[in-house]
Amino acid sequence: MNVRSSGTQPVRLEQDVVLARQTTRKVAGECKMRLIDLTKLVTAVSELARNTVVYGGGGDMDWQVLEDGGRVGLRLIFSDNGPGIPDIRLAMTDGWTSGSGLGLGLSGAKRLVEEFELETAPGQGTRITITRWT
Repeated sequence: MNVRSSGTQPVRLEQDVVLARQTTRKVAGECKMRLIDLTKLVTAVSELARNTVVYGGGGDMDWQVLEDGGRVGLRLIFSDNGPGIPDIRLAMTDGWTSGSGLGLGLSGAKRLVEEFELETAPGQGTRITITRWT
């Protein structure tokens, strides 16, 4: 697997959630992602970027355009140095929300992408990696 291009989008303020969505839409479009796949990815980004700001105290969204054989994908990594997720099982439960977000929660974001990885520890922040392939 090769990384064709990459970049970082700060996600520190509410306005940065919009910028994260715009960056994702632009890069996914450059990857020739189908509209339905792009929409699913942008929806997941909305949830994860907002969580990064609200619960993680801000962080970054790193992006990578991947090439694997004939496939092209977009990997997004949301990382923060916030308090971490105290109960991963609860946080990944369908319908559970700790606030007033989109109501998708992490489980909803996970369903919108092909690959989802969550790394967190209390007091050590959170890192969520998602990938959607064209």
